[in-house]
Amino acid sequence: MSSEIAGDTLRDEESHPAGRPRVPKNKKRSGVTERDRPLWLLAPGGFLITVIILVPLVLALYMSVIDLDQYTLRKWLSTPFIGIENFVEAITKTELLRSIWISVSFAVIATVVTVPLGVAAAVVTQNPYRGRAVVRAVFLVPYVLPSFVVATVWRTMLQPDGIVNNILHGAGIDPGLWLNGPMSYWTLIFVEIWAAWPFVYLLALAGLQSVDHEVHEAAAIDGALWWRKLREVIFPYLRGPVSLAFLLGTLNHINNFTLPFVLFGAPAPADVNVLPILVYVTSFQSFRFGLSAAMAVVSLILIAIPLFIYLRAVKLDVSEDGGKK
Repeated sequence: MSSEIAGDTLRDEESHPAGRPRVPKNKKRSGVTERDRPLWLLAPGGFLITVIILVPLVLALYMSVIDLDQYTLRKWLSTPFIGIENFVEAITKTELLRSIWISVSFAVIATVVTVPLGVAAAVVTQNPYRGRAVVRAVFLVPYVLPSFVVATVWRTMLQPDGIVNNILHGAGIDPGLWLNGPMSYWTLIFVEIWAAWPFVYLLALAGLQSVDHEVHEAAAIDGALWWRKLREVIFPYLRGPVSLAFLLGTLNHINNFTLPFVLFGAPAPADVNVLPILVYVTSFQSFRFGLSAAMAVVSLILIAIPLFIYLRAVKLDVSEDGGKK
């Protein structure tokens, strides 16, 4: 019996050398573990998302169901609850539906034009040639300029006595008013296209960088013409970036407030009274904060629909690829 006790003591001393404290096996380590460390690293971003996105979203939802205006703002916590009356009024008694139609149509037209322009520019600047760096820099000029600068420059150029009308008058053309009336809608589309197409160009150029050089060599050896090479080699690699550019471009056009606000002012002409301008005027000029919050919630739902469709399509695509593997 004593020999067994001595053997156990010897093994304990070998496994725990002198000077090193014994740690029970069932004792848990204090502090952040390896498993919890990613959550702590995400904590700052989660805090910012909560403060910047979630809290304003909750406040907007609450404001949309109360009768909040300039008279009840001081005691907004005790403002009467009116349910969906703000939404009913926004749909039936305001220009909300017309603004939605203007925003969506303008966004779709701008995206349909900018996507081919961006892809064509990316294809043109993909292969190296003399002066390519200068061409790429010029293509990025509309993208690096702030929206208010772009809108201010075009507003100055499109004035009745601006440079655009002077050039057209010199050519014997009477253009009319660019910033008011029916022409204002197409002015907004044109300026938005000019400012937005480099974003598609960057995404398409990034997608072209992923095309394997061996694929280009194989297509050249097989004698593929340039159109077939674009269709069979390049375009399949651009499906993901172009789809993302189409979605982000459309949502950005719908949400663009700075460009139409600076270009046309507020309240904007009826033909360019886009949804962000309508919400701004309702809130900060009419002081109907509850009504404007209801409009903002409607715009959020409008944006969430294509975003959900895109995310669903991406998820299905990834699932199919995983199933094939």
